[in-house]
Amino acid sequence: MKIAEIRKLSTSDLAKESTKLREEITELKRRLHMGEVQNVRVIRTKRKDLARMLTVLGEQLVKENI
Repeated sequence: MKIAEIRKLSTSDLAKESTKLREEITELKRRLHMGEVQNVRVIRTKRKDLARMLTVLGEQLVKENI
């Protein structure tokens, strides 16, 4: 996901999406250890997307509290 797309989401949507991404990452890691996943780059990109979402979520929460 691009950062511009992430910034358009609301705080509650970001929280839901980050939870969903965490579950996807966990599932991909499990499948990697089982030998089902060949492309490990998918995990890296999902982790980067999660980091972007958490960064924007933190920024939005700071703005709301000010």
